[in-house]
Amino acid sequence: MAVIAEKPRPAAPMHLPGAQRERAGWPKFLPRPNPWRRAWFLESFTWLYLIWSIVPVALAVLFSFNNGKSQSSWQGFSLQWYVGKGDTSVLHNPELHHAVIQTLVLAGLTTVITVPLGVAFAIGIDRWRSRTAAGLSFVMIFSFVVPELLLAVALFFVVTQLLRFIPLGTYAEVAGLVVWNLSWPAIVVRARLVTIGRVYEEAAADLGASRIRAMWRVLAPMLMPAIFASAVLVFAGVIDDFVIVEQLSSTANTQPMSVLIYSNVHSAGLPGPALNALATIMLGFSLIVAVLGLLVYRFMTRQERHGSTEALTSIAGM
Repeated sequence: MAVIAEKPRPAAPMHLPGAQRERAGWPKFLPRPNPWRRAWFLESFTWLYLIWSIVPVALAVLFSFNNGKSQSSWQGFSLQWYVGKGDTSVLHNPELHHAVIQTLVLAGLTTVITVPLGVAFAIGIDRWRSRTAAGLSFVMIFSFVVPELLLAVALFFVVTQLLRFIPLGTYAEVAGLVVWNLSWPAIVVRARLVTIGRVYEEAAADLGASRIRAMWRVLAPMLMPAIFASAVLVFAGVIDDFVIVEQLSSTANTQPMSVLIYSNVHSAGLPGPALNALATIMLGFSLIVAVLGLLVYRFMTRQERHGSTEALTSIAGM
């Protein structure tokens, strides 16, 4: 039996008056189109956002390679602010050189301490069934609720008045950064635990594995993508942190790149291109960590992705 395909109905004539549309068999009043769904509006807004965000950063990076000290006129390409022989280059200026090292030290120590604590905290909250656990779940979003300046001032008074055995400087900065960044691994790992469920651990227990062995041999490998993603977030966040380290630093030897840039801008110490070079190095570290994190995460989750699922969807709400 042959099937006769029905011809598609043409679009409603929007240019005709309502009465003529009604006589032609169309509704008299048609819904008005949504202007927010137009591609040109969304595309224009996206390009405006990109220009507003990227162009100033690109100009700062460009003038870090300027041959002169000007921040407004291009005088030629040069690497003197990075590896030049003068004291204003990042490589030969002890203050700038030490700021880069101090930033990496703070980022490394904070990541090493924060990620295990956050993973343990997430597992404990996920396994703890009580009203207290429900209340402690709020602690996981503590850094997203409390203003960073308020927390930094509070940590300053705690270190100087109560915990005097923690001196201002690297130790106090690491302690403050751990408190501030603890929410990242806790939230990411907890979200991963929700998606995994208890099925695999229960299967391991049915096969004779103890709780610790099931957690180490079964749960830990499945949590590795979330653990790595949280480590990338913590490391990248510490690199450009300013408020906490500025409050808890003691001398110039404990100032990371962000604090050094801010202090020199307001005191007119180093010339502008030197600070641009330092800021470019800080930006480069963040981009390298983000790109490596993306590549490693995609490699670790290559068996879990289907179709065109993005590699870092777990960070946004896995």
